[in-house]
Amino acid sequence: MEKRYKYLALLAIVFILVTGCFMVLRPFLGATLLAAVVCISTWPLYLKLLHSMKGRKNIAAFTMTLVLALVVVLPLALVAYNLAGNIAAFYDAIQQLVAAGPIKAPAWLKGVPLVGVSADEYWHLISTSQEEMDAVAKRLLEPAKNLLLAGGILLGQGVIEMSLAVFISFFFYRDGVALVRFINVAMDQVVGSHAETVLGIIHNTVRGVMYGLLGTALAQGVVATIGFAIAGVPGALLLGVATALLSLTPIGPPFVWGGAAIWLFYQSTVGWGVFMLLWGVFLISGVDNVVKPLIISRGSDLPFILGLFGVIGGVFAFGFVGVFIGPTLLAVGFSLIQEWSARASSR
Repeated sequence: MEKRYKYLALLAIVFILVTGCFMVLRPFLGATLLAAVVCISTWPLYLKLLHSMKGRKNIAAFTMTLVLALVVVLPLALVAYNLAGNIAAFYDAIQQLVAAGPIKAPAWLKGVPLVGVSADEYWHLISTSQEEMDAVAKRLLEPAKNLLLAGGILLGQGVIEMSLAVFISFFFYRDGVALVRFINVAMDQVVGSHAETVLGIIHNTVRGVMYGLLGTALAQGVVATIGFAIAGVPGALLLGVATALLSLTPIGPPFVWGGAAIWLFYQSTVGWGVFMLLWGVFLISGVDNVVKPLIISRGSDLPFILGLFGVIGGVFAFGFVGVFIGPTLLAVGFSLIQEWSARASSR
């Protein structure tokens, strides 16, 4: 009986200790997971850099960390800064436009097949009634402003979490060799003879998902920037960066190139507006349908619905960095389940 009480007391102490450690580390969980995912994805590059620097771990780890800060954190910070600075100016400009009186409909609107005449009449009805204009502005502008503010806050949190993840990645790089050795020993104790297979699946899946997300983001950002520049949209480079960031979500880029097309239509440049729509549908969004599956399929056959759940659920669970962590965690779990199912069916 006394041994039983000692055993229960030991379990209680371990439970309290684990719970306490989790509560202390919980605020840093998202950044730590992201740092781990990034380090796993870039580990071969770090080993080459470490070899070229003759084994100087601190210098190699600092170099990798600095590159991550310049490539990931800086563009995100610039987008968040510009978004925060332009929200108020955009909202004030629209309010002044509404208060100035009737806004003439674009000349091309009446010529739109089927709905052009009705749309032009409705526009005229709203623009000639100040009460109608105020009502429409209230219904549309406030939600739009709140949505943009929420997006700006999310991006701001993302900058902080990304910066923390980059800071943590320095220690993962520097002490990575010892950490990998410890993980191999721990996995061998837990999983046994299948430890190498499990670690291989995790490694390949993480790299496949991350390369797919980042490769798609880069490709869509470049294609979008070219399209914006050709169509003469102001701030083409900034909009391209925004497209790259929003491409991490399944429905993000259309908000950018769709908004650019609407702006072109409003400027009465119908041809360029149509061009922007076609460029967005077939090239910018087309990249997502070709590049991402091609890269991710090398590491994981994650279904689209799980990828969508991974992005949305990851954002709810971890904030902005969840767009990386969510799909990666689901992809790893899905790949492990596939491996175990195949192993069980072969018995």
